[in-house]
Amino acid sequence: MKFEERVRIFEHKLNDTDDQIIDYIRSNKEEVINISIQKLAQKLFTVPNTIIRLSRKLGYEGFSELKLALKSENDIRPMKLSDISENIRKSYEFVDMEVIDKIARKFEESKKVLFYGVGDSIYFCEMMAKNLRCVGKKAEFFVHRHDMIYSAENINPKDLVFVISASGETKQVLEPTVIAKEKGAFIISLTHLSDNSLAKLAAINLYCWAPKQKLNNYDITDRTSMMIVLRKLSEHYWKHYC
Repeated sequence: MKFEERVRIFEHKLNDTDDQIIDYIRSNKEEVINISIQKLAQKLFTVPNTIIRLSRKLGYEGFSELKLALKSENDIRPMKLSDISENIRKSYEFVDMEVIDKIARKFEESKKVLFYGVGDSIYFCEMMAKNLRCVGKKAEFFVHRHDMIYSAENINPKDLVFVISASGETKQVLEPTVIAKEKGAFIISLTHLSDNSLAKLAAINLYCWAPKQKLNNYDITDRTSMMIVLRKLSEHYWKHYC
């Protein structure tokens, strides 16, 4: 997992001091790769333990592993269309069990869970609704945009909205999500790891590795990673909250 991917995945664990260190690393990667932790701490007016704690928050064993990872990122090759194993590996890396547990707890606390998605994401919405209904949790999914908008306009503030979109930029789901948020609903998103509009609307973000891919103008984006993340979430909910 790349440095920037780790920052996005674990951003909920970071404080202002961590953000300052990250900004420095972003702007001075070559220097950081070749500097000691003591000298870096001096430059940042902090102590080595603060940098070590940040490294561990990002999933590294320590600062040395962080430096090695930064150095190796220059050699990473572009992903091939057929590299499904890479998609799966990255998605497992992105699963943060603290976030999974927060979402499962929100499922339990909510009055009803509404799943929003269009296109291929509808199938995942249907699957998740069934995964909750089978243990007695009220859950709905929608096939048509106008049904999502109607549900958002009449939502109960105790309801939870779970939005699935690989790009995070699909207008048909952004519109009802904005309405639901204005009505006081709690929003959760599942998107490809990127800076996207949907993730900015959500209170909790789940990420998978599903970069957009096209072949002869057809969308052939691999959504295997979405299934992995959603299955992990479902199993955690069944095991700990049912």
